[in-house]
Amino acid sequence: QVQLVESGGGLVQSGGSLTLSCAAVGFAQENFAIAWFHQSPGKEREFVASIFSRGDRRNYADSVKGRFTISRDNAKNTMSLQMNSLKSEDTGVYFCHFQLDAIDYWGQGTQVIVSS
Repeated sequence: QVQLVESGGGLVQSGGSLTLSCAAVGFAQENFAIAWFHQSPGKEREFVASIFSRGDRRNYADSVKGRFTISRDNAKNTMSLQMNSLKSEDTGVYFCHFQLDAIDYWGQGTQVIVSS
């Protein structure tokens, strides 16, 4: 069964750091582009960052460039999002995502709360 499982969310003060993890179950994440999305309360889910398969090319939303870093650990079959200099607007649920055979797979999400 193909599955994504996020972890690492929590409560952090503004300016602090947090690392989110996304574990791939049932497939080798290194063979796919994986992305993180963010959903604030009452808003639509928005793209945060992605990492491509093989070459490790990365893309970031303008709002997180220079603050967030996406990476893979192929040995652990996981993908991470290092978040630094967190702001109150980073509060919300973070989801990891990939697509296989035109089917979108999402994790259950992990909650991040940034207190000012």
